[in-house]
Amino acid sequence: MNDIQFRNGLVPAIVRDARSGAILTLAYMNAESLQRTIESGETWFWSRSRNRLWKKGDTSGNTQRVVDIATDCDRDALVVTVIPAGPACHDGSASCFRNVPEPTDRQDCLSSTLQGLEQVLAQRRAERPEGSYSAHLFDSGLDTILKKVGEEATEVVIAAKGQSKERVVSEVADLVFHLSVLLVERGSSWNEVAAELEKRVR
Repeated sequence: MNDIQFRNGLVPAIVRDARSGAILTLAYMNAESLQRTIESGETWFWSRSRNRLWKKGDTSGNTQRVVDIATDCDRDALVVTVIPAGPACHDGSASCFRNVPEPTDRQDCLSSTLQGLEQVLAQRRAERPEGSYSAHLFDSGLDTILKKVGEEATEVVIAAKGQSKERVVSEVADLVFHLSVLLVERGSSWNEVAAELEKRVR
């Protein structure tokens, strides 16, 4: 990403969940951690207290797969949209922020999440912004997308065979994300999938 305005060598990075939109944490990146994040597709930060680079989940396993990186209008702050594989906070909480209301209607939440994800992916396909994991998938073409869908489906099977409930949920989310990429690439939508499912339960 070009022309990021680092202050004292750092830029604040707001990390949010791609599925729910929830804010997970506020961290800081320097040029190197931002580059590693873009290249690896997982979050890297700069620890101000330890004065060193660190990869999220390097010791805990609670990694964050990057969906998108966006800047604000002044290019001096980032929003990093991720699919987390476990809690974001060091104390085991899903988010570092407390007392944030949970959605009251889970059905509406799921529908709005999938529709919101589709909208973001359609925009990434059209604009192909630098640093976007989804744009990278669209650039790579259908075969790469299909390969990722197959890999994520296998990960779901492995997780379901004996890993934790949290891991199963995380792997299913990864699969749904890549299926969403596939639907956008093929010009389809989750609404069409829902309509087909409705036919099968009548």
